[in-house]
Amino acid sequence: MNSSRGTGGHVRSLTVGQPDMAAIAAVFTIGHVAQMLGEDEDWLHDLSIDMFPEDGCLHAYGIGDGVTAFTQYGIECLKQIIADERAAGNAPPPIKPME
Repeated sequence: MNSSRGTGGHVRSLTVGQPDMAAIAAVFTIGHVAQMLGEDEDWLHDLSIDMFPEDGCLHAYGIGDGVTAFTQYGIECLKQIIADERAAGNAPPPIKPME
């Protein structure tokens, strides 16, 4: 066996298992989600405080402050929280959604 690089030397095999769920391909910032849903961004932030990564709510860090972001599943969870808050009479009036 030739151990020179690139000439048939030992190749390390990777044994990576399949994830239990689909990989996250995109996240949406809270500002974008607020526009998309026609809701106040500050109110959505308040609602998202009790959400976890398992709920599709993430925090993305960059230079300066971080930003709350949601997976597609997180947006669906947030929509349910909004519906529950509206049904309980605890919601501000919606803002016109993005067109």
